[in-house]
Amino acid sequence: QVHLVESGGGLVQTGGSLRLSCAASERISSINAVTWYRQAPGKQRELVADAASGGRGSSPDSMKGRFTISRDGAKDTVYLQMNSLKPEDTAVYYCNVDFTVYGGVRYDLWGQGTQVSVSS
Repeated sequence: QVHLVESGGGLVQTGGSLRLSCAASERISSINAVTWYRQAPGKQRELVADAASGGRGSSPDSMKGRFTISRDGAKDTVYLQMNSLKPEDTAVYYCNVDFTVYGGVRYDLWGQGTQVSVSS
């Protein structure tokens, strides 16, 4: 079964950086959209960043300029680069990717989530 596997979360100090990975289990022919979300304890899931294929992406004001989506096509992986992290960034982060594999089948899948914790 085709799926997305997330990794790269962990504990980081305020002001530090992390790069989250979201890897597809099959070779990707094309990506139509990438969206990252997060959910903190007791909070609703919120948008972190999104990027349509060929676009620069966008983020809420609190994260704009700090979080960036990128892709490594050779590894069938998309990334979320997070810089200048703050304690309020602590959450479980989820990737959502709309993509097509080389067999021509399109998927719109979610990763399992990865925990990011930012200490003061």
